[in-house]
Parts: sequence; structure tokens; C-alpha cells
Amino acid sequence: MRINLIVIGKTDTDYLKKGIEVYTRRLGHYITFDIRVIPALKSTKNLSTGQQKQKEGDLILNSIENTDTLILLDENGKQFSSINFSTFLEKQMITGTRNLVFVIGGPYGFSSDVYKKSSMKISLSAMTFSHQMVRLIFVEQLYRAMTIIKGEPYHHQ
Repeated sequence: MRINLIVIGKTDTDYLKKGIEVYTRRLGHYITFDIRVIPALKSTKNLSTGQQKQKEGDLILNSIENTDTLILLDENGKQFSSINFSTFLEKQMITGTRNLVFVIGGPYGFSSDVYKKSSMKISLSAMTFSHQMVRLIFVEQLYRAMTIIKGEPYHHQ
């Protein structure tokens, strides 16, 4: 199974970039993992929130295949424990999911078209994190899930 993470805009902060690189490198031992960066929209001052979500949504939908399983990282999504998230991923592997695509949207969330195309929404926490921080948190949780699946000692319970 291949896992992709789609994000809007570059990661700006050096410590976040370094952390993401560490976990991305570690994930290479378990799965094929890629981060796809969709360029942030320019000149958004004259766009309404709805127009901005629609334009970002079009870019997201244009960057995936029809056969991809799309999962949105959304504050209103289902929350998992780390162990339950690893169980969810393992089921996806067993059932033959070829390409699992997680998406971190822009500052206003997702367009209705992106919501319609998605298979589910996942929330990383009841708390709100910056879109930049979510990238690192998600990649670390993905790595943690892989070590749980493999029975390795990274996760302690």
C-alpha cells in the first residue's frame, strides 16, 4: 500500500521541516510514503472563504486518482487512539487498498466537492493545531502506527 499526504503550501518552519524529514525517512522502512505539496493560493484577498475553499478543492481533486481512497484530516472527524489508528491502517493494507491519500486542507477547510469524494474524516485531537503543526503530528502518528503493526517498541502502553 502507498500512503500520500497532500498539504496546501510549503512547510515554513525549520524545526517542523526537520521533524517531518525524520519521520518520513523512518516510514521508508515500512511503506511507500510521499508528501505532495499543493502551492498555496496567491492573491486571496479578493476571494471569499467559499471561493478559496473551492479553488483549493479543485487543486486537491486534480492531484488524486479516481481509485485513491481519500481521507480528510478534519477537526470534525473520527478520533482514534494510536492503537486504533494502527488497526485501521492494517485493515486498509489487508483489504487491498492500493493508495491511501490523507489531506490537510487550507485555513478554511475543504470544499463540498472534496467532502463528497472523501471516504472518511479523521481528527487528530479535540484541540486545534496549526496546519503546519498537523503535518508533523500526522507523520509521527503514521510512523507510530507502523511500529505498532510490526510489534516494535516505539509505542508504550
